Amino acid sequence: MTAHRIFHSAEHFQPADGEPIRVVVTESPDAAVVAWHVRPGQTIAAHTHPEGQDTWTILSGQGQYRTHEDGRTEAIHSGDIVVARVGEVHGVVNDGDEPLVFISVVSPAAAGFHPL
Repeated sequence: MTAHRIFHSAEHFQPADGEPIRVVVTESPDAAVVAWHVRPGQTIAAHTHPEGQDTWTILSGQGQYRTHEDGRTEAIHSGDIVVARVGEVHGVVNDGDEPLVFISVVSPAAAGFHPL
């Protein structure tokens, strides 16, 4: 039997009031693929993955991507790919007028999660 290999991202984004919802599209020991829909003004809190990397592919929208513990950020936009290597701080606030929509790949899936 062959595992499912093609996923339609639009089926996985879940807009929500309050906190953005993390939707796992698929997961294996090698990686977790997650769909995010972040409404204007919403935030994904700063955190690290102590044992892995988190790579975001921005499909639409914009935000301020947190890059350091001291709160420094950089602007991200549709079309960007942003990488948080092992232990690097990251998070985002949607400072735009439309949803920030992206796919995150955490590798390995057991990369851990440490909030700041």
